[in-house]
Amino acid sequence: MKEIVIANLSMDFSLRIVNLYKYLCNEKNEYVMSKQLLRCGTSIGANIAESEHAQSTADFITKLYIALKEANETKYWLTLLEKADYMTAKEFESISKDLRIIIGTLVNTIKKTKE
Repeated sequence: MKEIVIANLSMDFSLRIVNLYKYLCNEKNEYVMSKQLLRCGTSIGANIAESEHAQSTADFITKLYIALKEANETKYWLTLLEKADYMTAKEFESISKDLRIIIGTLVNTIKKTKE
């Protein structure tokens, strides 16, 4: 059940990242940081999707750890974009809230799977 929740959260987040990428390119003419954000932000969901068909519990945990690392990188790029004035504080907080939920869910799922 947790896997379905995190898969849905990460898909919705990926769509937000894609839309943010389009906005940054089309409205702000920012192409370098936004591309990095697109790659890591959508990679979270891709790794979670891969975990659904993991070969073992260890493989499942590894995929979720990779998703967690991508989430932390995403947090970095979002913070940098906000500090560089490519995003407003309100925009940053909105998407960061979603990311915090994903990170928390990943951490909890990894922890419970290890037990």
